Amino acid sequence: MNISDIAKMAKVSKSTVSRYLNGGSVSQKTKDKIDKIVQATGYSPNQFAQSLKAKRTFMIGAIIPRLDSYATHQILEGAEHYFQDNKYQILIVNTNQSIEQEIEALYTLNKNKVDGILLVATQITEKHIEAIQDIKAPVLLIGQANKHVPSVIQNDFEAGRSVGEVIGQQHFKRIAYLGVGEYDKAVGVDRKKGVLTGLNHYHQTADVYYTTFDLQQATLAASALVSHYDVIICGTDNIALGTLKAAHQQHLQVPKQLSIVGFGGYDTTTIVTPSLATMRFPYKQTGEQAAQNLIRIINGETVERLKVMTFEFIKNASIDFSQSDE
Repeated sequence: MNISDIAKMAKVSKSTVSRYLNGGSVSQKTKDKIDKIVQATGYSPNQFAQSLKAKRTFMIGAIIPRLDSYATHQILEGAEHYFQDNKYQILIVNTNQSIEQEIEALYTLNKNKVDGILLVATQITEKHIEAIQDIKAPVLLIGQANKHVPSVIQNDFEAGRSVGEVIGQQHFKRIAYLGVGEYDKAVGVDRKKGVLTGLNHYHQTADVYYTTFDLQQATLAASALVSHYDVIICGTDNIALGTLKAAHQQHLQVPKQLSIVGFGGYDTTTIVTPSLATMRFPYKQTGEQAAQNLIRIINGETVERLKVMTFEFIKNASIDFSQSDE
Protein backbone atom coordinates (compact mmCIF):
# COMPACT_ATOMS: atom_id res chain seq x y z
CA MET A 1 0.00 0.00 0.00
CA ASN A 2 1.47 3.36 -1.04
CA ILE A 3 0.39 6.90 -1.95
CA SER A 4 -0.59 5.85 -5.48
CA ASP A 5 -2.92 3.16 -4.11
CA ILE A 6 -4.53 5.61 -1.67
CA ALA A 7 -4.99 8.14 -4.51
CA LYS A 8 -6.69 5.57 -6.75
CA MET A 9 -9.04 4.43 -3.99
CA ALA A 10 -9.96 8.04 -3.11
CA LYS A 11 -10.15 9.05 -6.79
CA VAL A 12 -7.82 11.99 -6.24
CA SER A 13 -4.33 12.88 -7.43
CA LYS A 14 -1.14 11.69 -5.71
CA SER A 15 -0.31 15.33 -4.98
CA THR A 16 -3.59 15.69 -3.06
CA VAL A 17 -2.76 12.64 -0.93
CA SER A 18 0.73 14.05 -0.40
CA ARG A 19 -0.70 17.39 0.79
CA TYR A 20 -3.04 15.51 3.14
CA LEU A 21 -0.14 13.52 4.63
CA ASN A 22 2.03 16.63 4.96
CA GLY A 23 -0.64 18.74 6.66
CA GLY A 24 -1.22 20.89 3.59
CA SER A 25 -4.41 22.49 2.28
CA VAL A 26 -7.05 19.85 1.43
CA SER A 27 -10.83 20.32 1.40
CA GLN A 28 -12.69 18.85 4.34
CA LYS A 29 -14.65 16.51 2.05
CA THR A 30 -11.46 15.12 0.51
CA LYS A 31 -9.77 14.91 3.91
CA ASP A 32 -12.70 12.86 5.29
CA LYS A 33 -12.55 10.53 2.28
CA ILE A 34 -8.83 9.89 2.65
CA ASP A 35 -9.20 9.53 6.44
CA LYS A 36 -11.65 6.64 5.94
CA ILE A 37 -9.35 4.88 3.46
CA VAL A 38 -6.30 5.28 5.70
CA GLN A 39 -8.22 3.90 8.67
CA ALA A 40 -9.71 1.01 6.68
CA THR A 41 -6.38 -0.05 5.14
CA GLY A 42 -4.21 0.66 8.16
CA TYR A 43 -1.86 2.64 5.93
CA SER A 44 1.00 4.24 7.86
CA PRO A 45 3.40 6.46 5.92
CA ASN A 46 7.09 6.40 6.72
CA GLN A 47 7.32 9.53 8.88
CA PHE A 48 11.07 9.84 8.43
CA ALA A 49 10.80 9.57 4.66
CA GLN A 50 7.99 12.10 4.71
CA SER A 51 10.10 14.50 6.71
CA LEU A 52 13.03 14.21 4.31
CA LYS A 53 10.86 14.76 1.28
CA ALA A 54 8.89 17.63 2.74
CA LYS A 55 11.91 19.05 4.59
CA ARG A 56 9.80 19.02 7.73
CA THR A 57 9.89 17.27 11.08
CA PHE A 58 6.14 17.55 11.72
CA MET A 59 7.06 18.80 15.19
CA ILE A 60 5.79 22.04 16.76
CA GLY A 61 7.34 23.72 19.79
CA ALA A 62 5.12 25.32 22.43
CA ILE A 63 6.72 27.63 25.00
CA ILE A 64 4.53 28.22 28.06
CA PRO A 65 5.11 30.42 31.15
CA ARG A 66 3.85 27.92 33.75
CA LEU A 67 2.12 24.55 34.02
CA ASP A 68 -0.39 25.43 36.76
CA SER A 69 -2.42 27.81 34.60
CA TYR A 70 -6.00 27.07 33.57
CA ALA A 71 -5.70 29.38 30.56
CA THR A 72 -2.46 27.79 29.36
CA HIS A 73 -3.85 24.28 29.82
CA GLN A 74 -6.94 25.13 27.75
CA ILE A 75 -4.86 26.83 25.04
CA LEU A 76 -2.58 23.79 24.76
CA GLU A 77 -5.53 21.42 24.62
CA GLY A 78 -7.08 23.33 21.72
CA ALA A 79 -3.77 23.60 19.89
CA GLU A 80 -2.82 19.96 20.42
CA HIS A 81 -6.12 18.66 19.01
CA TYR A 82 -5.67 20.71 15.86
CA PHE A 83 -2.04 19.66 15.44
CA GLN A 84 -2.91 15.98 15.90
CA ASP A 85 -5.66 16.24 13.29
CA ASN A 86 -3.03 17.60 10.91
CA LYS A 87 -0.36 14.94 11.67
CA TYR A 88 1.84 17.19 13.84
CA GLN A 89 3.24 16.47 17.29
CA ILE A 90 3.85 19.13 19.92
CA LEU A 91 6.88 19.63 22.20
CA ILE A 92 6.10 21.65 25.34
CA VAL A 93 8.70 23.76 27.15
CA ASN A 94 7.76 25.22 30.55
CA THR A 95 9.85 28.29 31.43
CA ASN A 96 8.47 29.07 34.92
CA GLN A 97 7.92 32.69 33.82
CA SER A 98 11.62 33.20 33.10
CA ILE A 99 12.40 35.51 30.19
CA GLU A 100 15.89 34.01 29.90
CA GLN A 101 14.45 30.49 29.62
CA GLU A 102 11.96 31.67 26.99
CA ILE A 103 14.77 33.10 24.85
CA GLU A 104 16.83 29.94 25.30
CA ALA A 105 13.82 27.78 24.39
CA LEU A 106 13.34 29.67 21.11
CA TYR A 107 16.91 28.89 20.06
CA THR A 108 16.81 25.30 21.35
CA LEU A 109 13.59 24.41 19.57
CA ASN A 110 14.91 25.96 16.38
CA LYS A 111 18.11 23.87 16.63
CA ASN A 112 15.91 20.80 16.99
CA LYS A 113 14.34 21.78 13.67
CA VAL A 114 10.72 22.17 14.74
CA ASP A 115 8.52 23.41 11.91
CA GLY A 116 7.09 26.24 14.00
CA ILE A 117 6.82 27.62 17.53
CA LEU A 118 3.87 28.83 19.63
CA LEU A 119 4.93 31.28 22.35
CA VAL A 120 2.36 31.77 25.13
CA ALA A 121 3.73 35.07 26.35
CA THR A 122 3.25 37.25 29.41
CA GLN A 123 5.58 39.90 28.01
CA ILE A 124 7.56 40.52 24.84
CA THR A 125 10.95 42.19 25.13
CA GLU A 126 13.50 43.33 22.57
CA LYS A 127 15.43 40.12 23.28
CA HIS A 128 12.35 38.09 22.33
CA ILE A 129 12.06 39.92 19.02
CA GLU A 130 15.78 39.57 18.33
CA ALA A 131 15.61 35.81 18.93
CA ILE A 132 12.46 35.42 16.82
CA GLN A 133 14.13 37.26 13.93
CA ASP A 134 17.34 35.22 14.34
CA ILE A 135 15.81 31.76 14.08
CA LYS A 136 14.45 30.00 11.02
CA ALA A 137 11.29 28.49 12.55
CA PRO A 138 8.23 30.75 12.29
CA VAL A 139 6.85 31.95 15.64
CA LEU A 140 3.28 32.84 16.58
CA LEU A 141 2.44 34.69 19.80
CA ILE A 142 -0.52 33.83 22.01
CA GLY A 143 -1.77 36.35 24.57
CA GLN A 144 0.40 39.32 23.58
CA ALA A 145 0.43 41.43 20.41
CA ASN A 146 3.55 42.68 18.66
CA LYS A 147 3.82 44.41 15.30
CA HIS A 148 6.75 42.19 14.28
CA VAL A 149 5.13 38.80 15.00
CA PRO A 150 1.73 37.28 14.09
CA SER A 151 -0.42 36.98 17.21
CA VAL A 152 -3.68 35.58 18.60
CA ILE A 153 -4.91 37.53 21.62
CA GLN A 154 -7.89 38.07 23.91
CA ASN A 155 -9.78 41.34 23.62
CA ASP A 156 -8.52 42.50 27.01
CA PHE A 157 -9.33 46.20 26.76
CA GLU A 158 -12.93 45.73 25.56
CA ALA A 159 -13.53 42.91 28.06
CA GLY A 160 -12.21 45.17 30.81
CA ARG A 161 -14.39 48.05 29.68
CA SER A 162 -17.46 45.78 29.72
CA VAL A 163 -16.73 44.72 33.30
CA GLY A 164 -16.12 48.35 34.28
CA GLU A 165 -19.48 49.34 32.85
CA VAL A 166 -21.28 46.49 34.64
CA ILE A 167 -19.80 47.59 37.96
CA GLY A 168 -20.21 51.29 37.18
CA GLN A 169 -24.00 50.90 36.98
CA GLN A 170 -24.30 49.44 40.48
CA HIS A 171 -23.60 52.60 42.53
CA PHE A 172 -20.82 51.04 44.60
CA LYS A 173 -19.14 53.72 46.70
CA ARG A 174 -15.79 51.99 47.30
CA ILE A 175 -14.26 50.22 44.30
CA ALA A 176 -10.86 48.54 44.05
CA TYR A 177 -9.03 46.94 41.14
CA LEU A 178 -6.55 44.19 42.04
CA GLY A 179 -4.41 43.13 39.07
CA VAL A 180 -0.90 42.20 37.97
CA GLY A 181 2.00 44.49 37.11
CA GLU A 182 2.35 46.40 33.86
CA TYR A 183 5.15 44.09 32.68
CA ASP A 184 2.23 42.10 31.24
CA LYS A 185 0.74 44.38 28.58
CA ALA A 186 -2.43 42.36 27.98
CA VAL A 187 -3.48 41.66 31.58
CA GLY A 188 -1.50 44.29 33.44
CA VAL A 189 -2.12 47.24 31.09
CA ASP A 190 -4.95 46.70 28.58
CA ARG A 191 -7.33 44.90 30.93
CA LYS A 192 -6.84 47.49 33.69
CA LYS A 193 -7.27 50.43 31.28
CA GLY A 194 -10.47 48.87 29.99
CA VAL A 195 -11.90 48.53 33.50
CA LEU A 196 -11.06 52.14 34.39
CA THR A 197 -12.53 53.37 31.09
CA GLY A 198 -15.76 51.47 31.72
CA LEU A 199 -16.04 52.84 35.25
CA ASN A 200 -15.34 56.35 34.04
CA HIS A 201 -18.30 56.10 31.66
CA TYR A 202 -20.47 56.07 34.80
CA HIS A 203 -18.34 58.69 36.57
CA GLN A 204 -16.78 56.06 38.82
CA THR A 205 -13.15 55.29 39.59
CA ALA A 206 -11.18 52.57 41.41
CA ASP A 207 -8.19 52.37 43.69
CA VAL A 208 -5.59 50.20 41.93
CA TYR A 209 -3.50 47.53 43.65
CA TYR A 210 -1.12 44.87 42.36
CA THR A 211 -0.35 41.23 43.09
CA THR A 212 0.79 38.23 41.02
CA PHE A 213 -0.92 35.39 39.14
CA ASP A 214 -0.28 33.11 42.12
CA LEU A 215 -3.37 32.20 44.18
CA GLN A 216 -1.62 32.41 47.56
CA GLN A 217 -0.05 35.79 46.78
CA ALA A 218 -3.43 37.05 45.57
CA THR A 219 -5.08 35.89 48.81
CA LEU A 220 -2.45 37.72 50.84
CA ALA A 221 -2.87 40.94 48.83
CA ALA A 222 -6.66 40.77 49.01
CA SER A 223 -6.61 40.24 52.79
CA ALA A 224 -5.58 43.87 53.24
CA LEU A 225 -8.43 45.11 51.01
CA VAL A 226 -11.60 43.07 51.46
CA SER A 227 -12.89 44.91 54.53
CA HIS A 228 -12.34 48.35 52.99
CA TYR A 229 -14.28 48.06 49.69
CA ASP A 230 -17.77 47.32 48.41
CA VAL A 231 -16.46 45.61 45.27
CA ILE A 232 -13.09 44.31 44.10
CA ILE A 233 -12.53 43.86 40.38
CA CYS A 234 -9.83 41.22 39.95
CA GLY A 235 -7.49 41.03 36.95
CA THR A 236 -7.78 37.23 36.73
CA ASP A 237 -10.01 34.50 38.10
CA ASN A 238 -7.11 33.27 40.24
CA ILE A 239 -6.97 36.68 41.90
CA ALA A 240 -10.78 36.59 42.28
CA LEU A 241 -10.56 33.17 43.95
CA GLY A 242 -7.88 34.51 46.31
CA THR A 243 -10.10 37.49 47.10
CA LEU A 244 -13.05 35.21 47.83
CA LYS A 245 -10.85 33.14 50.15
CA ALA A 246 -9.70 36.29 51.97
CA ALA A 247 -13.32 37.42 52.37
CA HIS A 248 -14.31 34.06 53.86
CA GLN A 249 -11.34 34.20 56.24
CA GLN A 250 -12.60 37.57 57.52
CA HIS A 251 -16.20 36.32 57.72
CA LEU A 252 -17.47 38.77 55.11
CA GLN A 253 -20.61 37.88 53.20
CA VAL A 254 -20.23 37.80 49.41
CA PRO A 255 -21.94 39.57 47.69
CA LYS A 256 -23.91 41.29 50.49
CA GLN A 257 -20.83 42.93 52.03
CA LEU A 258 -18.33 42.51 49.20
CA SER A 259 -18.86 41.95 45.49
CA ILE A 260 -16.15 40.21 43.44
CA VAL A 261 -15.61 39.78 39.70
CA GLY A 262 -12.75 38.22 37.75
CA PHE A 263 -11.52 37.50 34.24
CA GLY A 264 -10.98 34.16 32.54
CA GLY A 265 -14.01 31.94 32.93
CA TYR A 266 -12.17 29.20 34.85
CA ASP A 267 -14.18 26.08 35.71
CA THR A 268 -13.43 26.63 39.40
CA THR A 269 -15.46 29.86 39.43
CA THR A 270 -18.67 27.79 39.19
CA ILE A 271 -17.96 25.36 42.03
CA VAL A 272 -17.06 27.84 44.79
CA THR A 273 -19.70 29.50 47.00
CA PRO A 274 -20.92 31.89 45.84
CA SER A 275 -20.11 31.23 42.19
CA LEU A 276 -17.86 33.99 40.86
CA ALA A 277 -18.89 36.49 38.22
CA THR A 278 -16.28 36.46 35.47
CA MET A 279 -15.48 37.55 31.93
CA ARG A 280 -15.02 34.30 30.03
CA PHE A 281 -12.34 34.05 27.34
CA PRO A 282 -12.37 31.21 24.74
CA TYR A 283 -8.96 29.77 25.61
CA LYS A 284 -9.43 26.39 23.91
CA GLN A 285 -10.60 28.05 20.69
CA THR A 286 -7.65 30.44 21.01
CA GLY A 287 -5.24 27.50 20.96
CA GLU A 288 -6.99 25.97 17.98
CA GLN A 289 -6.92 29.28 16.09
CA ALA A 290 -3.23 29.75 16.88
CA ALA A 291 -2.39 26.22 15.70
CA GLN A 292 -4.37 26.75 12.50
CA ASN A 293 -2.60 30.05 11.77
CA LEU A 294 0.84 28.58 12.48
CA ILE A 295 0.31 25.68 10.09
CA ARG A 296 -0.85 28.12 7.43
CA ILE A 297 2.34 30.13 7.93
CA ILE A 298 4.41 26.93 7.67
CA ASN A 299 2.62 26.15 4.41
CA GLY A 300 3.49 29.58 3.03
CA GLU A 301 -0.04 30.95 3.32
CA THR A 302 -1.04 34.43 4.46
CA VAL A 303 -2.74 34.88 7.86
CA GLU A 304 -4.14 37.80 9.83
CA ARG A 305 -1.28 39.60 11.56
CA LEU A 306 -3.48 40.02 14.62
CA LYS A 307 -6.42 37.78 15.49
CA VAL A 308 -8.57 39.07 18.37
CA MET A 309 -10.86 36.59 20.11
CA THR A 310 -14.31 37.21 21.62
CA PHE A 311 -15.48 37.25 25.26
CA GLU A 312 -18.65 36.63 27.31
CA PHE A 313 -19.71 38.00 30.69
CA ILE A 314 -20.85 35.29 33.12
CA LYS A 315 -23.03 36.93 35.78
CA ASN A 316 -23.02 34.21 38.48
CA ALA A 317 -23.66 35.13 42.13
CA SER A 318 -20.76 37.21 43.47
CA ILE A 319 -22.02 40.68 42.49
CA ASP A 320 -24.73 42.56 44.39
CA PHE A 321 -27.09 43.85 41.69
CA SER A 322 -29.70 45.13 44.18
CA GLN A 323 -28.98 48.79 43.38
CA SER A 324 -28.64 48.39 39.63
CA ASP A 325 -30.10 50.92 37.19
CA GLU A 326 -31.30 48.00 35.08
